[in-house]
Amino acid sequence: MRFFFLLMLLAGAVLGIGYPFVIQNFSGKEIGSWRVYERGSGFHSIETKLSAADVPVRVLVDMTSIGAPRLTNERTVLTITAATGGRTVLAETLNFVDAAPRADSPQSGERVYRDDGGVISDASDGPYVFTVGPGDAEGIEMKSVDLILRAGAASYDERAQPLGFALMGIGFIGFVLALRRGGHPPNPNSQPPRSRWGRGAGGRS
Repeated sequence: MRFFFLLMLLAGAVLGIGYPFVIQNFSGKEIGSWRVYERGSGFHSIETKLSAADVPVRVLVDMTSIGAPRLTNERTVLTITAATGGRTVLAETLNFVDAAPRADSPQSGERVYRDDGGVISDASDGPYVFTVGPGDAEGIEMKSVDLILRAGAASYDERAQPLGFALMGIGFIGFVLALRRGGHPPNPNSQPPRSRWGRGAGGRS
């Protein structure tokens, strides 16, 4: 049973953590990356051409912060919109709460946080304007912000992550209980001494 629950725990980790990470960061091919914010010069929009062959287009945002920012679900760090032909095709808010930071360099205290800005699933040939701006979160010291677009990005099943977390929980609890039930082998010295008289007793008859 221990092996079964361990497999369940690992399967849950793959579904809940590994699968969304791979789909978000590695599926499809990169169209390009643009610096949309630089400390000292502020935010600016970028324009790039997309085509129907690029869809679905995943929009990713990398924020490089100075130090460790205080991130919460209640506050928006950045906003992002995409528009073409006078219509908005994407509008998202980013809080980076679920982002796993990576160090920009070992020497600096800068950390890079990546958040998913959504997917453009219906694109026509033409120019698209992407605009990233500040949210209502305070005390976030940003060094830079980069916009990354990936073409042909796969979309993952939203049910996979909750299912993965559930499997992880069940597998962990089951594995711990199986360990406790297994216990330790009995100590032979704790057995009562054999009778010295009667049938089956040790010694001479």
